Amino acid sequence: MKEIKIIEVKSEIGAGTRGASLGVEAIKIASLDLKSDLFRRYDSIEVENVNELLFDGAEHAHAKFIDGVLIMEERVCLEVYEQIFDDFFPMIMAGDHSTAYGTIAGIKKAYPKKRLGVIWIDAHADIHTPFTTPSGNMHGMSIAMACGFDNFECKVNDPRGETLDYWEQIKNVGTPGPKINTEDIVYIAVRDIEKPENYLLNKYNINFIDVEDVRKAGAVLMAQKALKMLDHCDLIYVSFDVDSIDSRFSTGTGTPVPNGLTIEEAKLLNLELCKDPKVCAWEIVEVNPTLDTENRMAESAFEIMEGAAKSIVNRSVMAN
Repeated sequence: MKEIKIIEVKSEIGAGTRGASLGVEAIKIASLDLKSDLFRRYDSIEVENVNELLFDGAEHAHAKFIDGVLIMEERVCLEVYEQIFDDFFPMIMAGDHSTAYGTIAGIKKAYPKKRLGVIWIDAHADIHTPFTTPSGNMHGMSIAMACGFDNFECKVNDPRGETLDYWEQIKNVGTPGPKINTEDIVYIAVRDIEKPENYLLNKYNINFIDVEDVRKAGAVLMAQKALKMLDHCDLIYVSFDVDSIDSRFSTGTGTPVPNGLTIEEAKLLNLELCKDPKVCAWEIVEVNPTLDTENRMAESAFEIMEGAAKSIVNRSVMAN
């Protein structure tokens, strides 16, 4: 059985709202309040961040702090790769969702010949590019990075010079070219989609499970359905953004959206997904305690993380 190794990524340069870098510590504090020994049982390692760039202001209008995001993608990629190489199961706690691309790149670097499926549990599709983004915030671009997309068909921005150079470098982090295929993505609970993103979702007919499906059929069945959609993949990575949870329960995140999952549904989904031996990495992102009272979001996030960890530990030895 692979032992869990926790990777802490206290980075928030890809977000529009400040404070997500504090989410990692907030989750650890929640574990103390809930009297859990999770962080005593498993070793953790921290990836050095470049949050100091935030004090310089954003230079690249259509890809804010892209120079720093590139550094973070490379660092996360290397750390995930090394932990997999050393036969650990990486559980990643990250600030903003942009560095999830580094996780994907790291898995791909460790398993270049294997087909990687991605289950993206999020209110947002995160498939914008510097050419389509309305905000310039790079946590909305992770899936586009992983697929190597530009989406020129929906171009509304005209990024130039260094921005384009960095964007090309980002798409080649870890290994050259795209890391995943569009048919190997399953979106769960995505409900805040902009036109350029919708265009790609329809063009590639990307797998989609909405909140209504989860509500009607139940989280366990929908988790099983998501895994079935990725039957053809060798490995699966689960990325859980806490804004997939309904905004009534997720004030402690930068971009809350109504009509989301309940905390119980989110817990059951992740618990069920992590039972599958193909799941080779799990990530939780976007807890922002500066927007919260009484650390509620972090407590919910920790409960979900602990449930996922139990599933990983309980399952049989993962076939390599």
